[in-house]
Amino acid sequence: MKKLAISMLLCAGSVQAADNAALSATITRLDSEMFTAFNQCDKPGQLDKYASYFDPNVEFYHDNAGVTWTRDVMIAQTGKNVCGHYQRQLVPGSLKVVPVKDFGAIATGSHTFCQFGGGKCEGIAEFTIIWRQRGDEWQVTRALSYGHRANK
Repeated sequence: MKKLAISMLLCAGSVQAADNAALSATITRLDSEMFTAFNQCDKPGQLDKYASYFDPNVEFYHDNAGVTWTRDVMIAQTGKNVCGHYQRQLVPGSLKVVPVKDFGAIATGSHTFCQFGGGKCEGIAEFTIIWRQRGDEWQVTRALSYGHRANK
């Protein structure tokens, strides 16, 4: 009986590890797709594609720029302040994904911001993104970008 209980625990742990690996792969893919559109948002259709990753009532918290309470305001500010000026790069190995039961996932990591033309990646910051899953669809409901500082 004791061996059966241990086997069941080990099996459950293996299933959970596989589920977490699949979730991490999904969020890694979504992060890459979302920020590919962000990085090309000065090209036709890319800002709209970027917007599609966000819930209409997304809350975006930025330590320097403040808070936006809707996707429309956030996307308008992205179009004005980001597109054609700089791009975001995920710091390799920094993305961490944690499941949120019956909701989705929390992704955290570090990212740098590089100016177009000069290739300088002068800024670095931390981020937290809350992803909600509805069926096969994933959308960001909350995003935080904070701890902005010089990238030494």
